[in-house]
Amino acid sequence: MSDPTELTATELLDAYRAGRLSPVEATEAVLARIEAVDPQLNAFCLLTADDALEQAEASAERWRRGEPEGDLDGVPISIKDILLTRGHPTRRGSTTIGAEGPWPDDSPSVARLREAGAVMVGKTTTPEFAWKGVTDGPLTGITRNPWDTSRTPGGSSGGAAAAVAAGMAPLAVGTDGGGSVRIPASFTGTFTIKPTYGRLPHWPASPFGTLAHVGPMTWSVADAALMMDVMARPDARDWSAMPTPDGTHAGIADLAGLRVAYSPTLGFASVDPEVSSLVTVAAGVFAELGARVDQVDPGFGDPVEDFETLWFAGVAKVLEHLPEERRADLDPGLREIAEQGARYSAVDYLTATARRMELGQIMGAFHQEYDLLLTPTMPIPAFEAGRETPGDRPNARWTSWTPFTYPFNMTQQPAASVPCGFTAAGLPVGLQVVGARHADGLVMRACAAFEQARPWRDRRPPI
Repeated sequence: MSDPTELTATELLDAYRAGRLSPVEATEAVLARIEAVDPQLNAFCLLTADDALEQAEASAERWRRGEPEGDLDGVPISIKDILLTRGHPTRRGSTTIGAEGPWPDDSPSVARLREAGAVMVGKTTTPEFAWKGVTDGPLTGITRNPWDTSRTPGGSSGGAAAAVAAGMAPLAVGTDGGGSVRIPASFTGTFTIKPTYGRLPHWPASPFGTLAHVGPMTWSVADAALMMDVMARPDARDWSAMPTPDGTHAGIADLAGLRVAYSPTLGFASVDPEVSSLVTVAAGVFAELGARVDQVDPGFGDPVEDFETLWFAGVAKVLEHLPEERRADLDPGLREIAEQGARYSAVDYLTATARRMELGQIMGAFHQEYDLLLTPTMPIPAFEAGRETPGDRPNARWTSWTPFTYPFNMTQQPAASVPCGFTAAGLPVGLQVVGARHADGLVMRACAAFEQARPWRDRRPPI
């Protein structure tokens, strides 16, 4: 039997069904893996080993009876420390939130995963209030990349991505308000999708409003589809959630005749040459699979100023309750953008919202001509851990090096990151696959076709 920590969720479920492996054995293997490698990575801020083993025992009994509880019964999973988890603290990476309870609620995605029988092994690290594209902060310190521990896994779902990449549970739940599942997926060689806004219920409502999404983080497209179908089930607490979809249908797509646009820079981004080369080759795979691939930009300029207006105002809202004496405990960068966000007027916010709507209209028209848009997920490979920006951009915010991700939070489109190769230094690179709003299933099927044509699971981090 293969090492359980190297199996996908779908492979684990097949093994449970056949009686080759039990959820207890899988959970024990994952917990041992966490004990062995997490001291080097700092991906977990809370380990719930006793609860996990109790859940695994209950799952094993259900499998023995031939009565699994749900679609993920017995599969180990981690939860980003932004999402509420019943019985355990959710501190959101901040020393300003205490661990004392009670903690009576699950967020919708957590509740649905629990109902499906998933075994929750712990909470993963996030920068304070998920404010930036790397994962470090005053509560949990620096989280590191399993491909090279001197480098960042990205963020803000960096702990979740590092956990999946290093075999510390095959599934993780992250959140994405400006790239926070796609940035770390690209940096760690894992798969993710930021779904269409509203596809996955989310509660409590994010202060970042409709920029914020919940997303699965996995080793395979099939696992992400399975998670999506579970997490998309309804929850009355989210007033903005869409009706429950029929499913992601993430089988292998026939790409023949698909209209695909490849934009190496979106018309404004600067991209590392190695990254550009790998992503260009990946775009060519879509042509090999029968799609019509044109190199074309979607036709908008960098919306970073409008995104920052919306994002920084959201941070100001997050921190408005804190007395001045507590603000000294915050990440200095978080304090800075909160102060900037508090200076924006309602007119500033509404102007940024209007430009956001214009961007959405541009992309809506673009997808009348093209089914999918391909870009690099990130313009650079992972850089030094403990920094907000690479060394050549000392005075810029994290938005200076994430030009491919935040535009599609503004437009609410589904956007996936699929591994597409490695740099000469052995660092992963991601291809971003963007679809029209509500075309989540097409994005997933296209990613599944790419995964089959260019599989990546035969290469694991050296840690």
